[in-house]
Amino acid sequence: MVARSKLAGRKIKVLIVDDSASVRQAMSEIIDADPELEVLATASDPYVAAERIRNAVPDVIFLDIEMPRMDGLTFLRKIMAQRPVPVVICSSMTDEGSAALMQALEGGAVDVVTKPRLGSVEFLKEARARICDTAKAAAHAKMRGPRPKPIAIEAKLTADAVIPFSNRRRAVPDIGTRIVCIGASTGGTEALREVLMGLPANCPPILIVQHMPEKFTAAFARRLDGICAMSVKEAEEGDEVLSGRVLIAPGNRHMLLKRSGLRFHTAIADGPPVCRHRPSVDVLFRSAAQAAAANAIGIIMTGMGDDGARGLLEMRNAGAFTVAQDEESCIVFGMPKEAIQRNAAQKVAPLSRIAHEILYAEQATAKVP
Repeated sequence: MVARSKLAGRKIKVLIVDDSASVRQAMSEIIDADPELEVLATASDPYVAAERIRNAVPDVIFLDIEMPRMDGLTFLRKIMAQRPVPVVICSSMTDEGSAALMQALEGGAVDVVTKPRLGSVEFLKEARARICDTAKAAAHAKMRGPRPKPIAIEAKLTADAVIPFSNRRRAVPDIGTRIVCIGASTGGTEALREVLMGLPANCPPILIVQHMPEKFTAAFARRLDGICAMSVKEAEEGDEVLSGRVLIAPGNRHMLLKRSGLRFHTAIADGPPVCRHRPSVDVLFRSAAQAAAANAIGIIMTGMGDDGARGLLEMRNAGAFTVAQDEESCIVFGMPKEAIQRNAAQKVAPLSRIAHEILYAEQATAKVP
């Protein structure tokens, strides 16, 4: 296998595996237009892809699920067993295929993107950004060998584009529990599963932003609901924020925490991508700082970029308890690193301890007279 450190100083090489010639062409144009990326090869099915890999090992593979001769899941398992390479599932995101997508993530895929398709100029612009950002993040994911030199973070919109900033400390009455807000990206689906499976049915309310496309968030929520003790669902406008309930931001929509008296609920909003993402962790964290203040817990986990770092600092400044996942347990130590460098995290903890940190903070709150 090519050493991961060889990424430094050269373009990231991408292999595209899809039975559709139009998808291969569209993906190739998107990848080659980015100065940090290049298409190493394309393949119409896994057998052709295997031949391509024998000649040169890519840094990232974009892989379709449904293909002739061998399906993507079988090929993914073979890659992970024989020659692990970061794999991104490139899907049409149909509801029928959601179970296969979950199996792919559990089988070692690092992320999922929507296949490019004809649409508005704005849609195509966002799709290009998502595909290229995902390729770069995947190339830096921990597989085997040392991580390469970090890539530069491009200028992007902040949470100001969705929710105005305020440095005024709001008086929020103690509600006797903590509302947990979690943000994650690359590697986050499996990390979140581990955290949630470590929590009891009566856990404090949890709101999650995981960077992923629309339609997939509902499947992700259903999967977690089936294996976790608490109730898990994709968030909708006006959902009550309650103990024992986990709400996951819907793909392609921002999620905000709102307060009415002593009750909290979600607001689902459109708006531009923030930190190049929609949903954005920064948007959720800023809303939590303003609505819940010291009644909140902010947790930032594995992922590329800096989404959530500013928002976590706002939560800490508002009195919330804040935690960042440590480097060793992150698939990509980007978002937590940015938060730590801003002094936004009160604690840095391994993935295996994050559920404990949530419960400890909740118990400490319950003991306050």
